[in-house]
Amino acid sequence: MAVPALVCFHAHPDDEAIATGGLMAQTAAAGGRVVLVVATKGERGRPQPGVLAEGDALWEHRIPETFAAAEILGVDRVEFLGYVDSGMMGEPTNAFPYCFWQADVDRAAHRLAAILTEENADVLTVYDDHGGYGHPDHIQVHRVGLRAAEMAGVSRVFQSTMNQTRIEAALAEQSAAIEEARADGVDVPEPSSVFGKPEHEITHGLDVSRYLAEKRAAMAAHSSQISSDSWFLSMEDDMFAVAFGTEWYIETGAPRPASEALRTSIW
Repeated sequence: MAVPALVCFHAHPDDEAIATGGLMAQTAAAGGRVVLVVATKGERGRPQPGVLAEGDALWEHRIPETFAAAEILGVDRVEFLGYVDSGMMGEPTNAFPYCFWQADVDRAAHRLAAILTEENADVLTVYDDHGGYGHPDHIQVHRVGLRAAEMAGVSRVFQSTMNQTRIEAALAEQSAAIEEARADGVDVPEPSSVFGKPEHEITHGLDVSRYLAEKRAAMAAHSSQISSDSWFLSMEDDMFAVAFGTEWYIETGAPRPASEALRTSIW
């Protein structure tokens, strides 16, 4: 096939490095064109201590961090749709008329569809139907992304998710190490009840272990959100590989029969 064009649609800066950084780096290394579209500037993120000086706006840090991470991952084009971060589900900011959660799906989809058409996109990535963990902007990425793909005629849409089955098994296996890390003051995130999807719903498990250095460096580029001593970046290499060496996707409209192993490539 011709050089593929991959468009990854994300809610906030740093989501791209965590969720699809391996696929992006892999595609770029293979000579494909990689485009990153971010719905918001991540204004409602929680900055690391000392990041913001008096009068600073968080988004002023997050935009250049996104471009720095994109360069590490081999991204050819970065676009921001310009919506405002909606905050976590249930917060008053969800009701602000200009936030992404309140955006008209068709209007937002038209803007993304224009980019898909310009790029002659072969594949679009979005999130699963509950946004991985229930964040309103992630759910909206799912809705807007699927509609934009329909408008632009992109037939291959992959929903980035997390493997709930393997996360539960890993947490059980690493429970002692996790408690020790918490005792040492490391901020270890608590999984929620809507964390990812069970493995039987997942179609693809992509081995991106060759690109872990790029993925880790791209995450580190988002220093306003992910500090060097965070749970993500303070992991030993072997644990980081377990956590981030496989990326999980659900191919829209192409369920995996129970008898079929997880697919390992999208190209």
